[in-house]
Amino acid sequence: MSSIISPEGSLEVLSQHEVNRLKSTSKSGLHDLLRRCALAVLNCGSPTDDSVAIMEAYKDFDIEVLQQDRGIRLKLTNAPAEAFVDGRMIRGIREHLSSVLRDIVYVYNEIQHHKRFDLTTGEGTTNAVFHILRKAGTLKPGLEPSLVVCWGGHSISREEYEYTKDVGYHLGLRELDICTGCGPGAMKGPMKGANVAHAKQRRKDGRYLGISEPGIIAAEAPNPIVNELVVMPDIEKRLEAFVRLGHGIIVFPGGVGTAEEILYLLGILLHPSNHDIPFPLVFTGPADSAAYFQKIDEFLVYTLGEDIRRYYTIITGDPVAVARKMRQEIDEVANFRRTHQDAFYYNWRLTIARDFQAPFEPTHEAMRGLALHRQQPTHELAANLRRAFSGIVAGNVKEPGIRAIAAHGPFELTAEPALMQRLDELLTSFVAQGRMKLDGQAYTPCYVLK
Repeated sequence: MSSIISPEGSLEVLSQHEVNRLKSTSKSGLHDLLRRCALAVLNCGSPTDDSVAIMEAYKDFDIEVLQQDRGIRLKLTNAPAEAFVDGRMIRGIREHLSSVLRDIVYVYNEIQHHKRFDLTTGEGTTNAVFHILRKAGTLKPGLEPSLVVCWGGHSISREEYEYTKDVGYHLGLRELDICTGCGPGAMKGPMKGANVAHAKQRRKDGRYLGISEPGIIAAEAPNPIVNELVVMPDIEKRLEAFVRLGHGIIVFPGGVGTAEEILYLLGILLHPSNHDIPFPLVFTGPADSAAYFQKIDEFLVYTLGEDIRRYYTIITGDPVAVARKMRQEIDEVANFRRTHQDAFYYNWRLTIARDFQAPFEPTHEAMRGLALHRQQPTHELAANLRRAFSGIVAGNVKEPGIRAIAAHGPFELTAEPALMQRLDELLTSFVAQGRMKLDGQAYTPCYVLK
């Protein structure tokens, strides 16, 4: 379907330079980036998480920014028909498309090419994340702490999906809001449950915040419940946005992406400067997921030490207990921030080591070079394991990673024997449980362990 639409939302008028940059198909231009992210948004509800397959299916799709006296319009050519009803684009999809355009333009013009943001430093990166989120309107100074970040797999069982909805429902009854990676599965379920609960509580301003990044958005297109979408420039800034915005985090069953998120957060909490900062973290799933979390727990204890258990609580089969604990601990977060005169809307106090901020490009060489051994500080091991899982995610669902695997074969990971065995057992369990691909699609590993 082809159409010309006006952006929806608060996108301001673009300059001629910005329009030209978006039109550009050169290496320094933004047209390809806009095209890929726009297609992901328009393809909401697709049953595949293969970003290459999506791009191939719509190779004739294009998007063009038209400059007009009264603002801009978007010309779409050969867009997915599912994004339209009777020839008109669905409003929520139009809002998401506008968010994509807003974030791409702002990051390129004001963050990546602006002298005030030194992205090679921790302070500069954290400041950049703050400004991207502020530009998107996600920072709400007048609100009490209420934002629960929910992590979990996009490829989960029906039982697990229904459980995420139940948890979201009980969070919503306690007037808590939801932030996820914005895709299907464990990212959609909590939002859907909370949406019903907010309606029961007559809470008209419920927040369903989705945070994505260009590499993953095609595989995890924003679900229809997301009413605030932010596209961060890379996975590291996306993860930092989660922990700076969230007042507590719930982890549902998932695959390597979920393991990456767990290691990211625990690696940060292990930093001595963060020792006394309250940060609620609950691992949960239906009763049948007890063995899943036991394996996660054993892996974390082996790699990061017995003390790691003090940072999280495991609750299975009890959505009400999860919601009550999160409500109670978020109230404690609010009291802590009042006492220390910290902002409710952005966690400035949390120290994030540079190893967790510097973008990691999962090339074959970079994956082979990861230091996966226990003869290093635990936070450094957590950072390297996070990178390993991030590379596997790239090989599974991200276009550059899929193409690299097709051209050069699977990524090679090398670790000390005992750690390699634990890592192999964990990854093998993810494959056996169908957590690597959507709808039980046959999975060919994009990695080998040596």
